[in-house]
Amino acid sequence: MTETRMKPKSDLGVRAMSAVVMVAVAGAAFFAGGIWLDIFVGCIALAVFVEFCALVLKATPKISARLAALVAGLVYVGSAAAALILSYEQAVLFIVGAVIAVDVFAYFSGRKFGGRKIAPSISPSKTWAGLAGGALGACVFLAAMELMGMAFYETQICQSYYDYIDSFGPPLAEGMARFDSRCHIVTAPFDLTFVWSTLLVGILVAVVAQAGDFLESWIKRRAGVKDSSNFIPGHGGVFDRTDGMIAVAFVLGIIMLVVKQIMG
Repeated sequence: MTETRMKPKSDLGVRAMSAVVMVAVAGAAFFAGGIWLDIFVGCIALAVFVEFCALVLKATPKISARLAALVAGLVYVGSAAAALILSYEQAVLFIVGAVIAVDVFAYFSGRKFGGRKIAPSISPSKTWAGLAGGALGACVFLAAMELMGMAFYETQICQSYYDYIDSFGPPLAEGMARFDSRCHIVTAPFDLTFVWSTLLVGILVAVVAQAGDFLESWIKRRAGVKDSSNFIPGHGGVFDRTDGMIAVAFVLGIIMLVVKQIMG
């Protein structure tokens, strides 16, 4: 007698509905802007930290290790949230869009080319081909936004240019970025500055986003769980959906702090 096996029920519909809700809520926050976007970022950060705490409690029974991890997590998530709140709204949009592009391109590139794993003991599905595809995705997104007149650099970088670099008087060497009074790069599309700056930022975003993904994967492995929570039907937890964005925002916060220190 042949045993009939039931196929597992697909959660595609649930995932799709959850994705629509997430996009709608995030889109409303971006559209409203101002304090509403700040509140949205704060709520996401709080949810991530709660999930982080739950993972830490499962990952280790040692009190000292738990305290150290919780303090590190508070600094990590809190700094990322502060960087987003203190940044202009366009920067938040670029981080979200660029990291989504990294995830999408990395997924399809990894599936298409496969190849050597980056760290199979932490995340078996992540390959070098996927990372390369993710970097390409970030570059494509940033280039598209720049060509539409949206700058992907922080306004503090522009201000640093006016306050420090441009104060020397002589013009910069040909090919270097110069800013107009509205902090837009005064260069023609696809010139040397446009190309290298897009490549540099795109690769940095991809590497940092993947590092954030690896960090969460490592914590989840230590905790012995698949997802950070089941808060989002079909998608796991908030931390699962924002691990790369948090890492990129955290690095943005460090850059902002360094620039502020340089400028005094």
